[in-house]
Amino acid sequence: MRIRTIDTWLSGVVLAHLLVTFVHGAAHRSAQVGLGPAGMLFVLIVIEIAPLVGLGLSLAGRRIGGWIVASSMAASLLFGLINHFLIGGPDHVSSVAADSRALFTSSAILLVLSEAAGVLVGARSAARPQEEWS
Repeated sequence: MRIRTIDTWLSGVVLAHLLVTFVHGAAHRSAQVGLGPAGMLFVLIVIEIAPLVGLGLSLAGRRIGGWIVASSMAASLLFGLINHFLIGGPDHVSSVAADSRALFTSSAILLVLSEAAGVLVGARSAARPQEEWS
């Protein structure tokens, strides 16, 4: 895979993920499902900011950028799977009010898909041969 192709995929996945986080945040507000301070901090730092920082570093030719994208997306994926699909609670898709459930559930699924893609593309970016980073 050529370097431009990897950068394009990485950029696309990170930016698509950011867009989905905005939609999912709107779904949280619509459903009146809040997060505690620790959850909000995790969302802000790990789910929203870290992939953007990783993308910037990767596009600047730093291998660590791909690893930041991959690891932040992996942590985000686990957070979302656990809170939206595995553990019962107000953040579980089955607990959301019926009038907000469709947007909440569809955006939660899109988060899972974008985060899984982020793990794969971030790791692929970080694993590029050294001569492609020069």
